[in-house]
Amino acid sequence: MLVSRSASGPLTSTYVRDVLDQVCAKNPQEMEFHQAVEEVLQSLSLVVDRRPEYRRARLLERLVEPERVVMFRVVWQDDTGAIQINRGYRVQMNSAIGPYKGGLRFHPSVTLSVLKFLAFEQVFKNSLTTLAMGGGKGGSDFDPKGRSDEEVMRFCQSFMTELRRHIGPDTDVPAGDIGVGSREIGYLFGQYKRLNNEFTGVLTGKGLHWGGSLIRPEATGYGAVYFAAEMLATRHETLEGKTCLVSGSGNVAQYTIEKLIELGARAVTVSDSDGYIYDEAGFDREKLDFLMELKNVRRGRVREYADRFKKAVYTALDARESFNPLWAHRADCAFPSATENEINERDAMNLVANGVQVVAEGANMPCTPDAVQVLIDAGVLYAPGKAANAGGVATSGLEMAQNCSRLSWSREEVDRRLQGIMRAIHRACRETAEEYGVPGNYVHGANIAGFLKVADAMMEQGLV
Repeated sequence: MLVSRSASGPLTSTYVRDVLDQVCAKNPQEMEFHQAVEEVLQSLSLVVDRRPEYRRARLLERLVEPERVVMFRVVWQDDTGAIQINRGYRVQMNSAIGPYKGGLRFHPSVTLSVLKFLAFEQVFKNSLTTLAMGGGKGGSDFDPKGRSDEEVMRFCQSFMTELRRHIGPDTDVPAGDIGVGSREIGYLFGQYKRLNNEFTGVLTGKGLHWGGSLIRPEATGYGAVYFAAEMLATRHETLEGKTCLVSGSGNVAQYTIEKLIELGARAVTVSDSDGYIYDEAGFDREKLDFLMELKNVRRGRVREYADRFKKAVYTALDARESFNPLWAHRADCAFPSATENEINERDAMNLVANGVQVVAEGANMPCTPDAVQVLIDAGVLYAPGKAANAGGVATSGLEMAQNCSRLSWSREEVDRRLQGIMRAIHRACRETAEEYGVPGNYVHGANIAGFLKVADAMMEQGLV
């Protein structure tokens, strides 16, 4: 049991302790799932004593159990003619407020534990968007890196041949995630359309000419920056002139940097699994265009950035190190946008020591519980991923709405709606935290605000 590592204070409810013990016992070795559940249940200790009907209905026990888990083999042929076998998953966590919604991740690190943690987080994130979407997540341990387009297509077609039995526009609407970009979404959608003989909004992140939405690739990064701006506004500050650390170099990191440039901030880092770049002068449009071409077209490594811009410094990362030097640079804001648990306790201490006052999670659960505790204790404005990075799934919801009406909104319209959603999420987190006696704590605010909407829907729908 992980209670001693929790980042939001002691568990005060015996009921919550019992539920967490049950989760750990029933799901052994699923450490990422344990971590996600503990973080949410920690906040819900503030709720269950006020709402005893939740305990009578055993609501938390139902909430932590997926409604459905699908696991299947994916058999495909590589370019040499060799047969390859991967494992595919879809975790359909909760549909109380709408069809399951959540990304597909293709990466060697994908396990059932990782996907259950992501699906669980997705339930509350989707609830916070104010849109009618349940929570799910899926993917495979397939690695598209280094594979030809033909190999990726054959894998995606085999994957969708099974997945299509379990999804649909009113049942489950997957999107992209790590390793699943526009190329993969295209191949997946094409196979679904061929097998089901229908053109429908069963996936989001589609191409603009066949049902996609403007701003969708940008939305997660833009949304994280909008949320950070809302937090700073509570202290009568803006992002203009702020120095920002950004990890990752995919869509989230790229568009976080783009929006920071637009708002007058200075992003000085990007990273990949090999190492990171520190560019003291900061990114401008030319440098960002180079990064986008490098990562999206040539699929290269960030070290090439230092070859092109000589004043930038490349540092290789050593997995044996107890900290990540990317988080040890002086800055005002941090946007972890790579993967889960990339900021540990020592990294958080470095962030605090070097003046960081805002941490907005672009990735899902990139801070360990110990790191979150350090940030909260230091008074840092810390936004958990389920709030700060909800812009991506929010815009997926907007894509679903456009698909239903066979319309395509303008870039300005989608961006306006995205800003409004992020502002509403911030307001809900802040007001809920105040209502439950923990003002300024965005962890509790996000968890409780997301939970209440789902919980009440579950209560009203009976024992399902």
